[in-house]
Amino acid sequence: MTANGTPSSDRPIVLACDAIERSFGGLKALKGATLNVREGEIFGLVGPNGSGKTTLVNVVTGFYPPEAGTVTLFGENITHVAPHRIARKGVARTFQNLALFKGMSVLDNILIGRHTHMHPSALGTLFYWWWAQREELANRRIVEEVIEFMQLQDIRDEPVDVIPLGLQKRVELARALVAEPRFLILDEPMAGMNQEEKEYIARFILDAREERGVTILIIEHHMDVVTAICDRVVVLSYGEIISEGPPQEAIAHPKVVSAYLGERAAKRHQQQVAS
Repeated sequence: MTANGTPSSDRPIVLACDAIERSFGGLKALKGATLNVREGEIFGLVGPNGSGKTTLVNVVTGFYPPEAGTVTLFGENITHVAPHRIARKGVARTFQNLALFKGMSVLDNILIGRHTHMHPSALGTLFYWWWAQREELANRRIVEEVIEFMQLQDIRDEPVDVIPLGLQKRVELARALVAEPRFLILDEPMAGMNQEEKEYIARFILDAREERGVTILIIEHHMDVVTAICDRVVVLSYGEIISEGPPQEAIAHPKVVSAYLGERAAKRHQQQVAS
């Protein structure tokens, strides 16, 4: 079920990846990966380190063209479309490693997220007070709204590199949201956080879906978070999808347990569950 109670299977497909293949030298990073993300979902992409999760996201956002397969976004084939053009179609993302601009304030970092909506020109500069100023004020209104939504008012003027990690992650999410995305990709948004910080970010992700109508694809290692907020999950291992479905069912699949624990430990785990 999505936020408005509509069954996920009845919602339009936002993202479709069909038989995606991608290699780096002799390493096969993706082996026929196929998945669909439907409108209004929070869709989890999980798997051990090196399983191909970030590679798949980089294919979707145009950073790595696939060697085979197709990527469809909002019904349009974007398989070989450049990253900046994909962003303009309503896609925003955060990164596994923080990509904030040190030395700049929280406000300025968030304002950068409006770049896809800004249209600088010499003519606009010439007629700034009539033309460009209106655009700047409109962009700032949206930034201020997101700052309030993410509860960052008290640190808006602080240098971003002096605030705690949990707040930096919140700033990065805010920067993605000011782009007004229809589809939001979050690459390990809770990495390095304590439990309280994780709960805050989880709440903001749910609110982004419910209040802003954003469809979300999330890569995450914290299984408690995945099972709490995701509608469906795909599990990758060595570039292959080994399980898909509701979070509890997908994660409990024997292949998933084996991928995380190893075969011997997985057998012991199954025996313990059976007993």
